[in-house]
Parts: sequence; structure tokens; C-alpha cells
Amino acid sequence: MPLSIETLSHLAIELQSGMSSQDRFARLITGLRRRLGCDAVALLSYEQQLFRPLATAGLSPDVLGRRFRLAEHPRLEAIARAGDVVRFPADSQLPDPYDGLIPGHQQFKVHACIGLPLFIHQTLIGALTLDGMDPHQLDHFSDEELRLVAALSSVALSNALLVERLEKQVIAPVSAGSVSTAVGGDEMIGLSAVMRQLKKEIGIVANSDLNVLITGETGVGKELVARAIHQGSPRAANALIYLNCAALPESVAESELFGHVKGAFTGAIHHRIGKFELADNGTLFLDEIGELSLTLQAKLLRVLQYGDLQRVGDDQSLRVNVRVLAATNRVLKDAVVAGEFRADLFHRLSVFPIHVPPLREREQDIALLAGFFCERSREKLGLGSLVLAPGTLGLLTDNHWPGNVRELEHAIYRATVLARAEQGGGDILLQPQHFALDAARPAADSRPDSPERVELVSLRQGTDNYQRHLIRLALESCGNNWSACARQLAMDPGNLHRLAKRLGIK
Repeated sequence: MPLSIETLSHLAIELQSGMSSQDRFARLITGLRRRLGCDAVALLSYEQQLFRPLATAGLSPDVLGRRFRLAEHPRLEAIARAGDVVRFPADSQLPDPYDGLIPGHQQFKVHACIGLPLFIHQTLIGALTLDGMDPHQLDHFSDEELRLVAALSSVALSNALLVERLEKQVIAPVSAGSVSTAVGGDEMIGLSAVMRQLKKEIGIVANSDLNVLITGETGVGKELVARAIHQGSPRAANALIYLNCAALPESVAESELFGHVKGAFTGAIHHRIGKFELADNGTLFLDEIGELSLTLQAKLLRVLQYGDLQRVGDDQSLRVNVRVLAATNRVLKDAVVAGEFRADLFHRLSVFPIHVPPLREREQDIALLAGFFCERSREKLGLGSLVLAPGTLGLLTDNHWPGNVRELEHAIYRATVLARAEQGGGDILLQPQHFALDAARPAADSRPDSPERVELVSLRQGTDNYQRHLIRLALESCGNNWSACARQLAMDPGNLHRLAKRLGIK
């Protein structure tokens, strides 16, 4: 039936009600799906040649985490290039990005599809898609009615982007933008409470010049947080320099950090610029800072305090203006107590500490991350579609994920490779049997939080015991192959060797 004035009025009122953007968007598409009789509706934002779902109704929950690049999805590209309502014929040969993603219809293709590009001042900011399994499901809606729906949605999306810019105190015209923390093709995926808090903390500290200590387990995405802080800072136009302290042999670490002059030592055949000089007026990200030697910690502290450094073999000092972001998976307070880390450097680095939560505390985000990595794997392997079968998402959500986000990414990519070998190219369905996750899930009667089976020890000792046990299990399963063990634990081999040595395994 046609859209009534009353229906459009209700939609307009709901969009302007005092709710968060996420709630308004969800309410909008839920109402549209019900009133238009669609099988699926999605509101997408447009940014950097891709569409990002903001809210969906009638689609699999992992769709919210997928990112649809125009070059990979010709239907969405057609919508982006159109200036008006786009109706795709039922026999269109263009693949639909939602094929297999409507629950209950995984084996069938979408037949009715309408795309509404959303504009503000002739600038594309998003799209609204309406889909149905019946070829004639949406035929009775006129283009004029759909244009009104598009106009209401455009205003709602534009307002949300404007509010976001005002909150960040960025005075700029509203254009194609993002309401997420996007960084150079990567993105911090997550709508859980802990991720919203993390993004809030990043927004607070990014615009300052404070040093930041980023803590969290291996594989949670600490480097991504560092990139987000840099991109949101006044230094964003300058370099972000990365250095993994754990991968540095002691003999070259000082040269890597501060540089050296020709003839400073055997093999120094030319001058070398250190990471601090490369990061001048920009940001230096020191990953695994807890592995730096005490000698280098003292020299690093001087640079942080006074802004001057000396190249190895040089008597002259250089002045640098560098913001330092440091990351570690260790509890540095315990390292300070143990005499392994300088207390003054710890306090200098942790002016604004940020903790990145493990994946097991972000259960709500697993579906979104699964969708994100599915779309990335689909692009890498050149597949037509990559869909999670019913039951697979529950399997992923229930897993403990000791390797965190990195382990989830690797698990999905491995499963995709296995499924492609089994099903051939084209459209791939990821089944539970494509994932080998049982070994990663702690047994119910042996979890660390079971007081009957765990002796009370310090947090550091308990963490060391758990890591020691996990490494030995992985080594045994890999036939004592350290490289394979590192891959299974989603760790850098050098980091694994150093950790194993510290734990007394080697």
C-alpha cells in the first residue's frame, strides 16, 4: 500500500526524538521495514569509496561489521553514482551484497531491490537500501514516495554527522564522513559499552599532546588505538613512526631509537637517523615498551623530559618535538616493583593510560568483527560472497578467544580457505566444521576463575602460570616447532622466544 502522510509524519517525529543517532537509525529502519513490507532494510554511510552500515533490519547481525567497497559491489556503486531512486530489475545480473545475509533465506538471492542515495548539498553522505525476496514486493511504491523517505533519512544522517563534528570541536562543512574511528583502511569495530568508552577516551586524549600508555593483551589492537590517537591529534599531518622494542637486539636498539654517526662502531659506514628524529613534530609509537632494557629506559626518559638526544658516537645534542605513545601487554606496575622497569619512566609515559579490553569482554562486538573479517577475506580471495551459516556465529560468540581480535581474524581467514577448497570459488558458506576452536576454549572445570581449583597467588604470578601452561600446550600440539607455535598463539616469534625465556620454558 502507498505511504500515507501519517506514516511519513511518524517517521519524521521518530528521527528527531531525543535519542542517540544509533537508536534513531535503528528505529527508522525498523519502522520502514514494517511499513514498507520489506524483508530487509539498511542505512549506510558513505566514506572513502565505501558504504558502511549504520543500522539494519532483517539482515544477519554480522552485516553491521561489513564494509562494502564500491569497486567490489556494482549495485552499491550504481546507487552511489545515481542522483535519484534506483530500481534494480528482478533479473539483474549485478550481484546483490545481501545475498545469503537475510536469515532464513541463506540459499536464495534477493529479487526486489531499491537503492536511495542520500545527499546533503549535492554531496553523497549515504544510502538507504530496501530488499525483498518477492520480485514484485516493492513495485507499488512511487518514486515520489521513496524520495520523501530518502529526504527524511538524509536529514537524520546529516544531523548525526554534524553533532559528531561539534562534539569533536571540528569546525568544517558536513560532507561525506564517518561516525566511527577509521584509520587508513583499518577501523575500530565495536558498539559494546567498553568499546564506546575506549573511543571516548581516545577522543579526549587525541587532541592533547600528552604521552599515552596503551595496555592490553596480545592481539587486542593496541597499534590501532595508537593510530587513532595520532589521526585525531594536531600532529596528524606529520609522521607516525612505529618501533617494536621487543624485536630489537640490544646491540642495535640505541641506534634504532636515536641514530648513529659514521664510524660510531664497527659496521657504522654512514650516518643513520633514528626513530625519534624521523618522528620530529609527529608521533612515535613504541610497541612492547616493557621489553626495553634499563639502560635504554634511562636514555628514553631524558628525551621525554628535555626533548634532546644524542646519536650514538656524536657529542652534539639534537632537539626534537615528539609525542610518544607506548604500548605493552605486561603489567608495568609489577615490572616496576620487580626492578625491571623504571618508576620515573612509567609515570612519564602513563600520563593518560588507556586499557584496550580483551575480546571476551566484548561479546556484543564478535558478530560485527566476524562480518568485517568475512568481507575482508572475501575481497582477498576474490569470492562472490562469504556468508556465515546458521550456528556458526553462535560458535564464534561462545569461544573464549585467548588470542583476541587477531585470533578471530586468522580463524575466519583459515576457515574461508578451507571452505573454498571444499566448495570451490564463487559463493562460500562458512560452516562450524570449518573452525577448529575447541582447543582454544578453556574447560569449564579448569578455568582460572574457579576458586576450588586455583590457589590464590599474585596477579602477575597467576598470569605467568597461565601463559606458561598455554605455551607448553601449543608447543606440544605443534611438535615443539616454535615458529608454528607462534602462529598458533598469534604472536611475533621474537616476542614468543623472549616471553618463553622469561617464563623459564627455554
